[in-house]
Amino acid sequence: MLTPVHVIGGGMAGSEAAWAIANAGVPVVLHEMRPMVKTDAHKSDGLAELVCSNSFRSDDKDQNAVGLLHEEMRLAGSLVMAVAARHQVPAGGALAVDRDGFSEEVTRLISAHPLITIDRGEVAGLPPADWDKVIIATGPLTSSALAEAVRKLTGEEDLAFFDAIAPIVHRESINMEVAWFQSRYDKVGPGGTGKDYINCPMDKAQYDAFIRALNEGEKGDFKEWEKSTPYFDGCLPIEVMAERGPETLRHGPMKPMGLTNAHNPTVKAYAVVQLRQDNALGTLYNMVGFQTKLKYAEQVRVFRTIPGLENAEFARLGGLHRNTFLNSPKVLDGLMRLKADPRLRFAGQITGVEGYVESAAMGIMAGRMAAAESKGEAFTVPPPTTAHGALIAHITGGHLVTTDGPRSSFQPMNVNFGLFPPPTDYSTKGLKHSEKGVARKRAYTSRALKDFSDWLANGRTS
Repeated sequence: MLTPVHVIGGGMAGSEAAWAIANAGVPVVLHEMRPMVKTDAHKSDGLAELVCSNSFRSDDKDQNAVGLLHEEMRLAGSLVMAVAARHQVPAGGALAVDRDGFSEEVTRLISAHPLITIDRGEVAGLPPADWDKVIIATGPLTSSALAEAVRKLTGEEDLAFFDAIAPIVHRESINMEVAWFQSRYDKVGPGGTGKDYINCPMDKAQYDAFIRALNEGEKGDFKEWEKSTPYFDGCLPIEVMAERGPETLRHGPMKPMGLTNAHNPTVKAYAVVQLRQDNALGTLYNMVGFQTKLKYAEQVRVFRTIPGLENAEFARLGGLHRNTFLNSPKVLDGLMRLKADPRLRFAGQITGVEGYVESAAMGIMAGRMAAAESKGEAFTVPPPTTAHGALIAHITGGHLVTTDGPRSSFQPMNVNFGLFPPPTDYSTKGLKHSEKGVARKRAYTSRALKDFSDWLANGRTS
């Protein structure tokens, strides 16, 4: 009889890891410390709770690296992708979900699986010695006792960055005599209509006043030990972006391109704030890209200066929390095991991947690796031409080598085509400049899907 694999952490990565292991016929004990031990970011005790955005980002498998990752995950039997499809809300070209319904179904499915046992309670410190196979998928909010135990074991100092949460607004409080529904460039995404975002326009004077308010607004204080912690560039607070220059936001989350004011089509907005549906009922909308560390009262004051949000009622205000991750290329081996104690394998954000789906994908891989070990099978990592393989290479150091030897820096990374080896077997001869980029991305994605399908069929074990 096979002994269970212990998975610590019931977030995106832990849920996928447990699902992959159990579906391979190996028993799992999934340890989740909530509700016994709460965190600053979670609001429930549900598995795979989405604490920041409700978006899994682009679902375009032909032209976007994260959309490609979505498709590879579907091919691999991803729990997250299957449940997301059933709780999808309109989001233009993105895949977004009703966060409560999504978490509730993941929790129900995992709870009902005959080979998965859920153990509610904190694993304080290193796992017991008699747990011979462990996946630590505790994410960015790893308990201090476990984080300290791992730090002592590896000899590595903790690395950390700040992650921010965007506010959520009650739909009925948005002034639709000012705002309008439209997706950028009228793009129709999965489950969408081309009118999936609420858009709030600003003229130049309103935008300039908003930037001043952001710069002058009172921010949350940092503790002494937090002051040197960097931000992850993919989740910068808007006031930090504003400090980088008055036009930064207008070329970022507030860009007006691809949008036409339905109330005044002849006047081009100088900047636009977009809100995306956050739940299936369509009663809640989150402010896209509006992560913030402003104090709560300042958020209400500043965000109500946005046209259309003058009377906004907030279901949740923005926040900031500190994330931790390993120096993975130094402390993990090629199968994501801790070199200092190979019975411990890591998955998810703690390894240095950034984003919901990247974390979930690494959960799938860690689960498959652990299941193969339990059954005495060898495991072959997906090739680096695939999204999964490229992320594993990022974690384990495959992209931290230069002509001068290994690089010392390691930072969280979303999946992107820069992590893949460039494709060579395609031609752009005779194509226009704009068409060449399309052809190049298609070369990445078509190669990746073929190689991943081949890996699933033939290359998982050796």
